[in-house]
Amino acid sequence: MRTLLLALAFTAATPAMAQNATNPNPQIDYPAFQALTASVAPARATRLIAFDAFKAKAAKPEALLLDARSKDAFARGHIKGAVNLPLTDFTAESLAAVVGANPDRPILIYCNNNFSNHRSPVPLKSAPLALNIQTFINLVGYGYPNVLELADVVDFNDPKVEWVTG
Repeated sequence: MRTLLLALAFTAATPAMAQNATNPNPQIDYPAFQALTASVAPARATRLIAFDAFKAKAAKPEALLLDARSKDAFARGHIKGAVNLPLTDFTAESLAAVVGANPDRPILIYCNNNFSNHRSPVPLKSAPLALNIQTFINLVGYGYPNVLELADVVDFNDPKVEWVTG
């Protein structure tokens, strides 16, 4: 599976290779996205973790707690210790700058749909479009296989969440 993911990441990083007769734009490869999505689905199912385990893993020095929401949403509130890199800013370079040199580093992710509050800065998104899904796919597609995703729905007012504002 790692070979497939690296090949897909390489294809994404080398746009000219993605060109085909049905897709005149070599920088957009929907079939490769579909293949990547299908290939990560089984792994994602095993990477959903409960809140207590999520917080324990996030507290480890080698772990990265990544918030892929917008900079504005992050500034209005996030889990203590999180680092912000909006999904729209994901590139091989920006991810390497945030994740560091170890592609196997544990990366923990959460999104709006992990919160029961359903108000700014975490308004509820459509379930099939929850940011966790795209973030997980993108991270694995860029070659980061050790992604863990918060499975639970929590209230950001719960002191155990350690929600930071401002």
